[in-house]
Amino acid sequence: MKNFKRYQSDPFTDLLFNALLGFTFLFLVAIMFMNPEAKSGIIDPKAEYILTITWEDNSPDDIDVWVEDPDGRVVWFRNPEAGLLHLDRDDRGLVNDTILVNGVELENPLNQEVVTIRGVVKGEYIVNLHYYATETEDPVDVQVRLVKVNPALEIIYYDTVTLEETGAEKTAFRFRINIDGKVSNINFLPKQLVSIG
Repeated sequence: MKNFKRYQSDPFTDLLFNALLGFTFLFLVAIMFMNPEAKSGIIDPKAEYILTITWEDNSPDDIDVWVEDPDGRVVWFRNPEAGLLHLDRDDRGLVNDTILVNGVELENPLNQEVVTIRGVVKGEYIVNLHYYATETEDPVDVQVRLVKVNPALEIIYYDTVTLEETGAEKTAFRFRINIDGKVSNINFLPKQLVSIG
């Protein structure tokens, strides 16, 4: 029978070695989470409601949206933030409709303005459309859509409004947000907002 030498290890040394392995593992995990990889192009709007107005693609005409909140604050292209209202996109027709993608300049044919309501504030909101500038002198059909984002995506309102000429302003619709976040009392009582700005 052969003699095998047994190496006896000290339990304290084993404990220290295992503790060192544990701390090393935790250190590596901490380093991975300290600087997460940047995710480019991801936008988190943090909105409760999204109001979108669109008109014909590639149209050179400039349509603006004006929105008044329950406290009388108005958001428009020169005042893009008012309370919880935010004008996230102001479109000027074909002006500045190019985007740079991977070093290549592309034309963006989409004509769209976007307003977000980033919280539930009880009261009446007024949405007006303004035919700001034209190159065609033609009437413009504008699609208006209000979407409730939370807890699930729900289209609240959708319609088309025709603006006949430059300078025309129309109340697209009014709506009320209740304390529970539900939209009610949609109506079309006109109110001029453009002169307020």
